[in-house]
Amino acid sequence: MFVDFETLPDHSRLWIYQSNRKFSDEEVTQLSVQLTDFLTQWTAHGSSLEAGFEIKYNRFIVIGLNQENASASGCSIDASVHFIQQLEKQFQVDLLDKMNVTYYTGQFIAHKTLNDFKAMAKSKAISKSTIVFNNLVNSKAEYIENWEVPAEESWHARLF
Repeated sequence: MFVDFETLPDHSRLWIYQSNRKFSDEEVTQLSVQLTDFLTQWTAHGSSLEAGFEIKYNRFIVIGLNQENASASGCSIDASVHFIQQLEKQFQVDLLDKMNVTYYTGQFIAHKTLNDFKAMAKSKAISKSTIVFNNLVNSKAEYIENWEVPAEESWHARLF
């Protein structure tokens, strides 16, 4: 069952998929239609899943799931990953590679491989205070509070 992302409780489970490039406004419209369709029919063991999404900064797909009524199962998670893989092919983007880092450079968002980000940290091109996107957050509350944080407050701290 598709719901507005804003109405999901703070303890809702989250999955964040970052794109290696910014989506155009037209692509965001297409993504929104497809995400709505997928989440409308997303189920676990025959039970509807109460889920919503948002697309942040034309770059991040954030899917939230209220697990109070029904939790995602192995099959339903597999279905969501398969759906994301279809989006990757359709839009020719990388959404599942966790070895990439997205961060702010001034007011702009940049995307680098983990190795490039490490090299930038070593050469002091970025610092511990660089704002990064911590896509390992697990709940809506963590997303609200700890998604955009200085690198030193995230798993990225180990790179400095």
